[in-house]
Amino acid sequence: MSLRIYNTLERKKVPFVPVNPGKVTMYVCGPTVYDSCHIGHARSIIVFDVILKYMKAAGFAVTYVRNFTDVDDKIINRAKQLGVDASEVADRYIKEFYEDMDALNIERATIEPRATEHIDGIIALIEKLLKKGMAYRINGDIFYSVEKFENYGKLSGRRLEEMEAGSRVDIDERKKNPFDFALWKSLKPGEPSWDSPWGKGRPGWHIECSAMSSAYLGETFDIHGGGKDLVFPHHENEIAQSEGATGKPFAKYWIHNGFVNINHEKMSKSLGNFLLIKDILKTYHPDSVRLFLLSNHYRSPIDYTSKAMDESDAGLDKIYSLIKRVEDVPGLVLKVVQDVPGDYWKQFCGAMDDDFNTARGIGILFDAVRHVNRLMDESSGAIPEDVKITIGKIHAEIRKIGKVIGILSESAGAYFERKKIKFIEKKAIDPSAIDALVRERFEARKAKNWKKADEIRKKLSDMDVLIEDRPDGTIWKFN
Repeated sequence: MSLRIYNTLERKKVPFVPVNPGKVTMYVCGPTVYDSCHIGHARSIIVFDVILKYMKAAGFAVTYVRNFTDVDDKIINRAKQLGVDASEVADRYIKEFYEDMDALNIERATIEPRATEHIDGIIALIEKLLKKGMAYRINGDIFYSVEKFENYGKLSGRRLEEMEAGSRVDIDERKKNPFDFALWKSLKPGEPSWDSPWGKGRPGWHIECSAMSSAYLGETFDIHGGGKDLVFPHHENEIAQSEGATGKPFAKYWIHNGFVNINHEKMSKSLGNFLLIKDILKTYHPDSVRLFLLSNHYRSPIDYTSKAMDESDAGLDKIYSLIKRVEDVPGLVLKVVQDVPGDYWKQFCGAMDDDFNTARGIGILFDAVRHVNRLMDESSGAIPEDVKITIGKIHAEIRKIGKVIGILSESAGAYFERKKIKFIEKKAIDPSAIDALVRERFEARKAKNWKKADEIRKKLSDMDVLIEDRPDGTIWKFN
């Protein structure tokens, strides 16, 4: 493995060398659970899910921590709107998050901590920063002093003096610097609170991730990830807190995924163009969503359109059609080849080793699909044994690549049956009527009544039904 990662901290691709050989430690900022997850959340979660899967496939023992921010201004405001406790809001949307992630075949993180479960650790970290002079107290509030951290701005490439000159942040006259940020917020009526040495209150957002990551991964770990919107101020502030407290490097590699645009516009609530995961999954197969979101390099923006999703759906059909075709070959033994990597798996690993280039990796997957289809097309009648062996090996590679991408987790039969049921419901079609037309066409072909057979094919085509004539009979599927 010669993995190179684009490290936001260094602004270039660098070789990946873990802190401890053979092990990978990774922390990714999870959702603030005040609302349903949208397609932007899905992209970030899927990107790091693929990184997790690839690291495991490469033989690493991975400890993956993804948190829940379950105390925050947004959660408190939503709770007030709904007239319920903030913890009830968090519980509701954590449950919904898992439903979305399970539908998208997202592997559970090794550890999934909640901020509210780590108040003691957060308080201890704040006390350490106060003791070192990196933070200061104003009544019941604690602020981090950005001027005390010499390298503030190193992740985002911003200089503190330049930030101050162009500052548009809300001014809190109590702060020593406009960019100082809250580590602990004193109690306000109607808000959740915990006891602390400075009185009742709650933690700031940034300190939560510093405390949770170090609790499970130590003071220095391998990978810290999240969306590009988190580079500043969230991740910048995490570095300042953690390195200010320990004097040691925080995370070695910083990975940030790009945004999802909707029909060429930035996704935003003000434009009303948010697309929820659960709504997208009413129309598209989860694997199609994964294929779409991985079809661009993770650092680049991606534009969500119905056309792009339809293309991903059609691409998934091609893969499953090939798998069905292979599985229907008599006498073909199919098994996953673990020991001897084939050419397509090697090419796929080459793409993934180049900063997790899933776009190129998916292209290699389709190359493998086309290769097998060509081999089968060229074998008229019975497939020779040596060709069967080649087909079996490439099929195994397709499955192996699919496992890393997070697709092809169901059988081809189950996939097409699911699509058929959904299409029947959408079009209000009677499957028995289609079966009758297919049988009628079969009899027409048998009687060499080609005109009638073509008329029936056209009638089925108008119903968005495709028919495929095979040596063992005719099958039909929806277009």
